[in-house]
Amino acid sequence: MNLSLPLFLALALPTLAADSWQGFRGSHGTGHADASNLPVTWSESQNVKWKTPIPHRGWSTPLILGNQIWLTTATEDGHDFFALCLDRSTGAIIHESKLFHADKPEPLANDLNCYASPTGWLDEGRVFLHFGSYGTACLDTVSFKEIWRRTDLPCRHYRGPGSSLFNWKDSIILTMDGVDVQYLCALDKKTGTTIWRTDRNTQFDDLGADGKPVDNGDYRKSYTTPLLIQPDGKPQIVSSSSKATVAYDPDSGRELWRTTYKGFSNASLPAWINGTLAINTGHGKANLQAFSITSTTSGDLTGKLLWEQTKNIPTRSSPVVAADLIFLVSDPGLISAVDPKDGTLLFSERTSGNTSASPLAADGKLFFCSERGDTTVVIPGRSFQKAAVNQLDSGIMASPVAVGRSLFIRTKTHLYCLENPQ
Repeated sequence: MNLSLPLFLALALPTLAADSWQGFRGSHGTGHADASNLPVTWSESQNVKWKTPIPHRGWSTPLILGNQIWLTTATEDGHDFFALCLDRSTGAIIHESKLFHADKPEPLANDLNCYASPTGWLDEGRVFLHFGSYGTACLDTVSFKEIWRRTDLPCRHYRGPGSSLFNWKDSIILTMDGVDVQYLCALDKKTGTTIWRTDRNTQFDDLGADGKPVDNGDYRKSYTTPLLIQPDGKPQIVSSSSKATVAYDPDSGRELWRTTYKGFSNASLPAWINGTLAINTGHGKANLQAFSITSTTSGDLTGKLLWEQTKNIPTRSSPVVAADLIFLVSDPGLISAVDPKDGTLLFSERTSGNTSASPLAADGKLFFCSERGDTTVVIPGRSFQKAAVNQLDSGIMASPVAVGRSLFIRTKTHLYCLENPQ
């Protein structure tokens, strides 16, 4: 038996507020928002409730609970790392603090990443903010005082951090996949102490003639965040990484099953629908590989595929499930729909630009944001139905968010609150 989505969420995430967006892919971790009456069209002069300039640079997703919006940002050179809190009603910045400093941050090597890409997690009374190995901190959301911090979790990200925090009961789980070490660890929300740590044991097969990893270990790093699934009521967190995707018990970190592939530098989360898990194999040649997962699945699943789709699969953005289909947007900006029953590619339609942000499902629509600053609004279905294309002044790297009747879009320079007129 596979739990229906509402029952699954009630069991797995019992304390969530409906009017919130608490983590990278939302309070439910699915890319879905419980929002309504969202705008379909907007511009710099239409349906903008407020627009707030955000200092420095960050690709992290806004976190929203009550009347607060939390963001992270960092200087472009990676020396200083900041927390921002905005008033949800007005967009005014009500708190800004420098959390961490790095004397010698490692260069990013490209413009796709920045030093504030990971998204944190927002609870009632506490916010958890994360910058990879540069630091993780917990702040009181009323006093804005720091409760605890960790700067002792090593990981050489090489091209910047990217994995977001994952919420589980009284812990937050960190994914630290660098060129030197690769592991997951759970921290106690109250104290920040380590509850468990599990090192990956992936066979990378990347050693050169000198016995060292080729390209400085570039084929070992990744940027993914775990996905919670619960077949037959038993929770698993599925964590994709270079060369392998592994499922763990979130209470203990114990490995449950794995599958291996040739891809690397993974960033995309899997998609989970009706007992089928579709895994993105990452850079090299991104494919979507589907597996049947039950509560008793164990061991090595490599090659035990239900189906595989190889066309127009992204390496950066995560998929979203809607209308019983899997929707994706490729790096060059092709929006696709895949039937999870057999992997059939139903359509691939080009938008106007390259894409890193993950799509949002809300109010019966899908929102795809591009690095050029436009958002394509699509009606989910087995054929491509474009409702609108909307342009903002700056490019979009962060994934969009919807709460209540508001759509929040973070561009490279500003945070927008978009609403229909009352």
